[in-house]
Amino acid sequence: MIQVHCINNGETLDLVPGITLQEVYDAFALDMPYGAVSARVNNKVESLSFRLYNPKEVEFLDITSSSGMRTYVRSLFFVLTKAVGELYPESEIIIEHPIAKGYFCNLRLGRQVEAEDVARIKSRMQAIIDADINIEPIQCPTTEAAALFRNEGRDDVAILMETTGRLYSNYYKLGDKIDYYYGSLLPSTGRIHLFELQQYHDGLLLRVPSRENPDTLEDVVRQDKMLSVFSDHRHWQEVLDLTTVSDLNVACRKGHATDLINVAEALQEKRIAGMADDIYHRHSRVVLISGPSSSGKTTFSKRLSVQLMTNGLRPVALSLDDYFVDREQTPLDAEGNYDFESLYAVDLPFFNEQLNALLRGEEVQLTKFDFTTGKRLLTERKLRIDEHNILIIEGIHALNPELTCHIAEKDKYKIYVSALTSIMLDDHNYIPTTDNRLLRRILRDYKYRGYSAEDTIARWPSVRKGEDKWIFPYQENADAMFNSALLYELAVLKSHLTPILEEVKENRPEHSEAYRLRKFLQYFESIPDNDLPPTSLLREFLGGSSFEY
Repeated sequence: MIQVHCINNGETLDLVPGITLQEVYDAFALDMPYGAVSARVNNKVESLSFRLYNPKEVEFLDITSSSGMRTYVRSLFFVLTKAVGELYPESEIIIEHPIAKGYFCNLRLGRQVEAEDVARIKSRMQAIIDADINIEPIQCPTTEAAALFRNEGRDDVAILMETTGRLYSNYYKLGDKIDYYYGSLLPSTGRIHLFELQQYHDGLLLRVPSRENPDTLEDVVRQDKMLSVFSDHRHWQEVLDLTTVSDLNVACRKGHATDLINVAEALQEKRIAGMADDIYHRHSRVVLISGPSSSGKTTFSKRLSVQLMTNGLRPVALSLDDYFVDREQTPLDAEGNYDFESLYAVDLPFFNEQLNALLRGEEVQLTKFDFTTGKRLLTERKLRIDEHNILIIEGIHALNPELTCHIAEKDKYKIYVSALTSIMLDDHNYIPTTDNRLLRRILRDYKYRGYSAEDTIARWPSVRKGEDKWIFPYQENADAMFNSALLYELAVLKSHLTPILEEVKENRPEHSEAYRLRKFLQYFESIPDNDLPPTSLLREFLGGSSFEY
């Protein structure tokens, strides 16, 4: 017998070796409202078909957890690809990226996708779910698995498997369909209780349940500008034949890493220069820059300032931090703590008063917020701007209309910056933009702020919660969107981050996320950072930038 301790109820049982996690769940007689979809075993997430042969600590996860939702969504992807393969054997389905609170899927039929196609696919998906077909995990030698996928025309998966250097690889089987996913799946299709499929632009939108209320679907939030940015980058990558990590790895093996760096950096500079030209021709007087954590807003602002100067403008930066209300006036969050991320932590009337005065050509006396005393203090610095100056304001609230409600729209140019990761692991495994940003933040916090990977991972849910409330609802207000993700960046970050992630001990709750990220990075061929230019946005996180921060 083996001893299994369950974190969910604090109980320990002696169970037979070889028992599955689903059987463990039943043995503990747990009654989770939405059932278990996966479990952490010694702080590593496993599917419910995983078998235990040694004493373990287990925590069952449902769909309300981020890991549980990933398991549910991946399983839904498998059902979608099987349905499409059965109905349209000559077609291609590519699951590209999250958008509009769902997932954008590129269905290539050789013609326009019609409403009838969507209805047929949805109906077939529901039939597969109703049949409650087992999703079988299979492990075999990597050479054998790669050969299977090559025979299916999935070189993207075969090369990806070979990249890891593992002797054995795992894949999944659903009926007669095989596919590869880099995480756990549900034991059977009948566990999928809710989904929706609808047309969205020139593709499909796969809708999933809300994590907060799994009995309802996430509301569709139109994100047309963001989809356009994703589409532009995907088209550019298709021209270069670099749409997946497999393509990237092959290019690196052929010695093209430096070329990739140069092209990706040139593309970003071209986009920044285009925005600077647009700002100049619009005669904008205030540039408002927003974006989520670790999106590279600071370096983007500095590079934009350089391009604005080539247009004969003199940028002047203002920090929203210096317009905080005194600490005792800061709004409180639900737990009764100061909510420094709230819009109302900023003195909006005073901020708009100074901004309008500057735009009228008046001189203002600037303030500085003292974080030690929690007070905003007057400084000796005075500022007056003329027609050659342009104000640059960067902050999480920059696109919130309420921040600059007293500033004329014609004077404002709004930019949203985020790492919109467009390269994919393979055609059915997208790379979450949040993972890209989290990896950047782990590296920056470790190198420059004295925080461990464990610290950063522990705080990340709170960061995401603030972004959901204060940043993402306003991103479509932007006049322009800038994708700060670089095609090559995860291959460069790999060697820097792997040892940092390895420091998270197995007995810590954050180990499961650190392990997942470390496992994900193994798919990339490492690229040294020697050839990165000192102005690269990635230098904000790696170090070696020619900009001062």
